[in-house]
Amino acid sequence: MKKSAVTVLLSLGFGFGATAAMAQDCGDVTIASMNWQSAEVLAALDAFILKEGYGCNTNVITGDTVPTITSMVETGAPDVAPEGWVDLVPEVISRGTSEGRLVVGATALSDGAVQGWWIPKYLADANPDLKTIDDVLKRPDLFPDAEDPSKGAVHNGPAGWGGTVVTAQLFKAYGAEEAGFKLIDTGSAAGLDGSIARAYENQQGWVGYYWAPTALLGKYEMVKLGHGVEFNEEEWKRCNSVAECPDPQKNDWPGDTVQTLMTSAFAERAPAEVKAYLDTRSWSNATVNALMAWMTDNQAAGEDGARYFLQNNEEIWTQWVTPEAAEKIKSAL
Repeated sequence: MKKSAVTVLLSLGFGFGATAAMAQDCGDVTIASMNWQSAEVLAALDAFILKEGYGCNTNVITGDTVPTITSMVETGAPDVAPEGWVDLVPEVISRGTSEGRLVVGATALSDGAVQGWWIPKYLADANPDLKTIDDVLKRPDLFPDAEDPSKGAVHNGPAGWGGTVVTAQLFKAYGAEEAGFKLIDTGSAAGLDGSIARAYENQQGWVGYYWAPTALLGKYEMVKLGHGVEFNEEEWKRCNSVAECPDPQKNDWPGDTVQTLMTSAFAERAPAEVKAYLDTRSWSNATVNALMAWMTDNQAAGEDGARYFLQNNEEIWTQWVTPEAAEKIKSAL
């Protein structure tokens, strides 16, 4: 995801409910919190569960994908990256695992991170034939441009986003302009979000680029369009993701693999139950979207979001931990 590096050590504001002996058994655990909402709440969740359920002495550091994972490989710290977007640093992951410095744990997002073109669910329900990009491009009348209603509108992200480049290339590949559509520059993340919010409030047509997990998709239910073709990695690298490429072809949008990463040193010294938790803990986009929507509406930080999740989703998280740990976590809430 983002590329800036911040590495300030923070202690989570959770109570130390475990005994000193248990803390010695688990020891110190440093957990990386990437600087976006889903990673923040997952790091807070892991810190709470490991501290209260297994007696670990947990600390959280904030950072970002590239510097954090590189640091894990090269320096052995931090111990755990709960939400590692591994497709962004395949060479680093490969080097870390092949050299025995990095261990891959659970798939943090069970259905992977998702990008693509979306339409509101109310529109999909009213028009069940709209399942693919090609289907939508046959109906510019359902997605009128605000400034020129005779044209349809495909909403794009701001300049500088990889998804913005791909959307522009797919716009060309699927012949959207010839089909009567305009590609709309929403200008910023706020502009893109605002265009979806306005469409929902007025129950209007909308189609464009977005991704999950996000708080917005937890608040506004959207349906991802199919691409009508299989993913072609060679074409994706050659042209779909290259702004200057003049002849993009139709292509599917690959999902991003999001996994929990541990340093080998930590994986070897961690108690078996702690390692089993980090090998098991996984949640879906729908679960994370709903949680982030609650956090956004309540201006909640990661720690608050973790507590809210634990209080309201016992049927999910108790499957990740031992019965003994579950009882300790419940008592700490």
